[in-house]
Amino acid sequence: MTKPVRENYREDVAGRANVEETPELAAYYDELERFDTAALWTVANKIEPWEPKSASVPVLWRYADLRDHVLRSIELVAPEKAGRRVIYLNNPGRRDVAAACGWLYSGLQVMKPGEVASAHAHSASALRFIMEGSGAYTIVDGHKMTLGENDFVLTPNGTWHEHGVEASGSPCIWQDGLDIPLVNSLEANFYAVHPDLKQAVTYAVDDASLTWGAPGLQPAGSDWKKAYSPLLKYEWEPTYEALSKYAKATDGSPFDGVLMNYVNPQTGGPVMQTIGAAMQMLRPGEKTRAHRHTGCSIYQVAKGEGYSIIDGRRFDWKRHDIFCVPAWAFHEHGNASDTDDACLFNFNDLPVMQALGLYREEAFGENAGHQPVM
Repeated sequence: MTKPVRENYREDVAGRANVEETPELAAYYDELERFDTAALWTVANKIEPWEPKSASVPVLWRYADLRDHVLRSIELVAPEKAGRRVIYLNNPGRRDVAAACGWLYSGLQVMKPGEVASAHAHSASALRFIMEGSGAYTIVDGHKMTLGENDFVLTPNGTWHEHGVEASGSPCIWQDGLDIPLVNSLEANFYAVHPDLKQAVTYAVDDASLTWGAPGLQPAGSDWKKAYSPLLKYEWEPTYEALSKYAKATDGSPFDGVLMNYVNPQTGGPVMQTIGAAMQMLRPGEKTRAHRHTGCSIYQVAKGEGYSIIDGRRFDWKRHDIFCVPAWAFHEHGNASDTDDACLFNFNDLPVMQALGLYREEAFGENAGHQPVM
């Protein structure tokens, strides 16, 4: 049987493993293996790093490269056979868990007019961000929501949900975002198909938006006690309007421009327990300073074009492109236009970092806060 290669130990650092392997130690390690044990000092420098070292790498997925391949899957695979017709984003450093970044999954799903994906539920939390097409809808526990471009909808963990496109619509593509890798790592994932394969719509269409969508107002007498947001659908028009208004009243963050978080209107907290979401605006010509933080983010360009520098690598993006920022990676953004704003949607695992007391942030302190580009 091939023995695992042990990590090289750091030398001359107080409090760290600095043990040179000898024949006697090698035999000792083999003896420990017989009892399914091992010596901590052989892995300490790997499992207790000085700072986070993500296995994920920064990636830019260009929509122009992917769109035709996503649409071609309509001809090749039926949704009732595939379950969901999705081309998922496969980070080179996370292919073992099918993650786009860290413990987050992402994919591009396509449906044509008249199609309906069967209702199902799973332990993973999910969201959908609409990229193109008309007539898309999602039903979550009897709440039907109609969806337009740049809208995003929640399908929280444990809820029955299904997606479809009205017969009068056009082919629709949206980004799926889920915490599947996280839930799998916790060995807590369940999946179920609805016994009737579809669910009844038991509320007025778009009732979540009609009930909870007014800013600063809540319905009197509401008894909503679930851990996720009752709004379920967050529409693009009021989001962009809010960003535009906020931009008139603030200089914005030096690291993120004009940033607004999507929140649970009842609590002010994240939209779901394990996934947060935000939209940020970069004003004409705006260039942010670099910073880094624990937790990873997956961005989609909702409007405009520009660039991001992630750990010294520049990625130029435009509308519908998707890119990821791994945990503890320095990142900064720039708007390529001097006349129009750019908007970036992102979903992230920051609620997990914050709930567990693991969130940490650091500014890049050199070159006026900008990274050198490799």
